[in-house]
Amino acid sequence: MSIKVLIPTPLQKFVGDQSALECEAGSISQLVEALETQHPGIKARLCDDSGKLRRFVNFYLNSEDIRFMENEETALSDGDEVSIVPAIAGG
Repeated sequence: MSIKVLIPTPLQKFVGDQSALECEAGSISQLVEALETQHPGIKARLCDDSGKLRRFVNFYLNSEDIRFMENEETALSDGDEVSIVPAIAGG
């Protein structure tokens, strides 16, 4: 199943300066592993040392925040779009 992944500008240097990728995955955790396989080193930017998604990196499945779904275990379907959005602080 093909999933479109939108890559934010700060992470594009880890994926060959691409703003979008296609991946095969059945869940968000599988998607992270697929990205790591295709682009070694990106997982360290997305996950902490225990392998959990970093708090300040938000994932959206078809515009829905996965934190209100099943987090890393959120199921993906063919044609889904996942956006990776780093949190921005300021004031």
